[in-house]
Amino acid sequence: MRIHLLSHAVRHALLAGTALGITALPFGVVSAQDDAQDQQQATTLDRIEVTGSRIRQVDIETAQPVLTISREDIENQGFQSVADILQNITSAGSPPLSRASPLASGEAAGGLAIDLRNLTPQRTLVLVNGKRLGITTTGVQDISTIPTAMVERIEVLKDGASAVYGSDAMAGVVNIITRSNYEGIQGSVYYGQYSQGDGAVEKYDFVMGASSDRGSITIGVEYAQEDEVWQRDRPFSAEPLGDRHPGRNWTSVGAFGGFVSNPTSNPLPNVTYPAPTDTNPDQNTRVIVRPGGDPRNPADYINQNPSSASPLHRSNAGEQMHLRTPLERKSLFVDGSYDITDAVRFRSNMMYSNRITDRQIAGYPLQATSFGSFDAGAGIPMSADSYFSPTGDEIATWWRRGWEVPRTATSDVTTWRFTGALEGSFELGERYFDWDVGAMYNQNKVIQSSFGNFNLANVQKAVGPSFLNDAGRVQCGSPDSPISFTDCVPWNPLLHYGEAGQGSLADEDVQNFLYQEEHSTGETETTIFTANLTGGLFELPAGEMSFALGVEHRKEEGKFIPDALAVTGGSTNLAGRATRGSYSEESLYGELFVPILADVVGARELSLNISSRYSDYDTFGDTLNSKFGLKWKPIDDLLIRATWAQGFRAPNVNNLFGGGSQTFAFYTDPCDTQFGASAGDPAVRARCAQDIANADTFRQLQQGFVPTEFANAQTPLAFFTGAGNIDLEPEESTSKNVGFVWSPSFAEGLSFSLDWWQIEITNTIVADTPTQMLDDCYVEQIASRCVNFTRDPVLGIVNNMNFGSRNAGYIEVEGYDFGAIYRIDTDFGRFGVDWQNTYTSKNEFKTSDDAQFTTQANSFVTTAGANFRLRSNLGLTWDQGDFGASWNMRYHSTIKEECLSATLFPGECSDPDYIAANPADTSPINRTGSVTFNDVQVRWTAPWNATVSVGANNVFNRYGPPLYTQPNSNTNYYGGFDIGRFVYMKYQQRF
Repeated sequence: MRIHLLSHAVRHALLAGTALGITALPFGVVSAQDDAQDQQQATTLDRIEVTGSRIRQVDIETAQPVLTISREDIENQGFQSVADILQNITSAGSPPLSRASPLASGEAAGGLAIDLRNLTPQRTLVLVNGKRLGITTTGVQDISTIPTAMVERIEVLKDGASAVYGSDAMAGVVNIITRSNYEGIQGSVYYGQYSQGDGAVEKYDFVMGASSDRGSITIGVEYAQEDEVWQRDRPFSAEPLGDRHPGRNWTSVGAFGGFVSNPTSNPLPNVTYPAPTDTNPDQNTRVIVRPGGDPRNPADYINQNPSSASPLHRSNAGEQMHLRTPLERKSLFVDGSYDITDAVRFRSNMMYSNRITDRQIAGYPLQATSFGSFDAGAGIPMSADSYFSPTGDEIATWWRRGWEVPRTATSDVTTWRFTGALEGSFELGERYFDWDVGAMYNQNKVIQSSFGNFNLANVQKAVGPSFLNDAGRVQCGSPDSPISFTDCVPWNPLLHYGEAGQGSLADEDVQNFLYQEEHSTGETETTIFTANLTGGLFELPAGEMSFALGVEHRKEEGKFIPDALAVTGGSTNLAGRATRGSYSEESLYGELFVPILADVVGARELSLNISSRYSDYDTFGDTLNSKFGLKWKPIDDLLIRATWAQGFRAPNVNNLFGGGSQTFAFYTDPCDTQFGASAGDPAVRARCAQDIANADTFRQLQQGFVPTEFANAQTPLAFFTGAGNIDLEPEESTSKNVGFVWSPSFAEGLSFSLDWWQIEITNTIVADTPTQMLDDCYVEQIASRCVNFTRDPVLGIVNNMNFGSRNAGYIEVEGYDFGAIYRIDTDFGRFGVDWQNTYTSKNEFKTSDDAQFTTQANSFVTTAGANFRLRSNLGLTWDQGDFGASWNMRYHSTIKEECLSATLFPGECSDPDYIAANPADTSPINRTGSVTFNDVQVRWTAPWNATVSVGANNVFNRYGPPLYTQPNSNTNYYGGFDIGRFVYMKYQQRF
């Protein structure tokens, strides 16, 4: 039993490479038979495959910037999932699947993904041991499936690599290298929780391995459970607008049932009706029952408080919602290899993962008029013959939130992944060649169960005709035509939460009739076959010219089937259609390494790397992408590198075949005279007047059909989004990178790196938004964008909209990565400093290919995700004998977002006169403060071969600033920020 020579070589190479911000991937070793063979292995197979290149070589320094997260780095921090570890590197964008977003739905709900450069997770390719990770129908790669215990290191290639890896590698590549050739047994126990006493995380893992002269096997098992955190238990989320505005913006569609009354039909005696206006000609007013009143008595109705500045007659939905959703993970990973002959090896790994994620949000805010299309346009009025009707008239506009039954959903995802390959080497003449032929299969199955949405047909029956029967119980139907309680249970939506009475939603019979469990299922499969050959061609004066060639077949299949009730639109879970489809590709790539100069004045080394990949898809056709990399070492201490790369992203299953679904979207109507472009642009106002009769006084209506008091309000009517577009073409990108690494010989252990990067994506597959569509129509005057929505002829609000994916415009981002590393041994121990920074200098987005339309130049204004100019991590380590400690600082720069209200809250509006390049973006802007989170860990290696670690993430219990645009969350707080001090302990035993 022994560790192979190449494994030693790779480890030493990685230590050197990490100091340079460069790293490598081991190809593997043909096991030795005796000392002579071991010596031969060290000379003939001592070549490794560097991240971003298929050519196996001895030198690990390349023209490409790669960040390494080693096993030691993982052990010396408190983050225990692959996703959390990656989310805290500086080049990572906003968390695309945030556990602070319990409202998120779909097949990826509860999963975790990585987004480099804030270019969406679909533009970052994730590999496991150099092979693709399976995807959802939306193209998301769920990295929560990977057990952290089996991770040897993580490589982050911060450069485009479609020429080598194919589709999706536009923003970069994350390559997760798992443990192999492990010998021994290791077990770990981890437990931590927030200092508030919630959000407990416990993790147990076990790794064992053994090897012989012919092969090895490594097995890892991991179990993790993370408890929920409630919005009500943090100051920034306990209130709808945070602790700076207590009692404000509670929902008017809450635990207080009510309806709209008017004086022309049975006026209510204790209600004050407003004067008639253009938008309210019938003097409609919102009314509720007074506390303790009888909902059947018209005299007990009062006006509902109209102001969002007071919680009176309103509810705080956050009291029932998760801030951090809980999850449970179980995983098994097996890696093995066997030497069939001295020159041929079989290598395989298998992964099983099961993740169960729960989420809870507030009971559904049922508004009868939100379902005007239900039952052939009849909606869901309360019948005039309902026993509970206080007026004796049909009530068309009523509301009640299902406060007694919060909405819950469980997502159960099972992943199976298999890879197998024959790999080996041979000698031809004086040249050595490596080859491999392999296959990969990945399957994800998801089962989602949800409860807490109303069955609309049953709601219609429950508020239909009813009467008081001889037994003194309200019954559906009429005395002459009663309906049995098995077929209908009456409901009184005007009865408030917590008040007893017939038809109460607290009644179990009423709940069982109005609610039913819904189930959705999904499955995706990725199948890949590959063959690769790499080796040397011939000697040049500067060294050996080498190459890599390969072919690949890949097929992606996927489906997601919503519950039948949701498909038909018969549930408040919103209508959704099935997604089902597949596509396949055949690709051929080639790569060439050309040494130009070596060991001459001004060029210790000068080399060129050229790669190209041809891909043929059965959906859109073919594409050719190339990449060039230049590496120059004028002196031993200095490496200068540059790359230029083409990239592409193929439309995924959902882009092409998505069924789409309804959504209550958040948006800003440009025609709104207070928060829209119409407020300050007469030309926009004039265009709005063509569609809106009262354009000079028009106000966008939010949930509850009341005028919005803030920008980015939620529509009270469901829109339709996400339908597939079979005509979509691939996105195309060009990425550039120029930088240097300086390791001065006069200071051993010190190195600096600086890289300039730029990525431009054209023909982008745009996930449309209501705000963008309306801005394009009324601000940018793009006529083709004005056909997929309609407006109510009286109110003027958007009452129907369809938006999905399209190819349009471009994205351009640009910035700098800077790193400094220093390690030094002293009499007081070994000290280390690691400082990594990412500064984004440009962030441009344009929604049309027409040159006349405005670019959102340097658009760092936060909307759906947070756009930080600068992220910086500083890590300090100390090790002395059996003791060690680390201190890490994570810095997020200031951020810009639209002001909550420049009039009401001028103290939170730093730039009320902000003018954007795009007129649609011109609105008061607030620049929030920066925030730094500090993490600390101390550890001790015990004499019995164990390590005990204790630490705290965010040790000073810092919170980030409020962000009212709710980036990556469902609260007024960024979903990537820490939510309190997290204290943990870890015990690791080795045998």
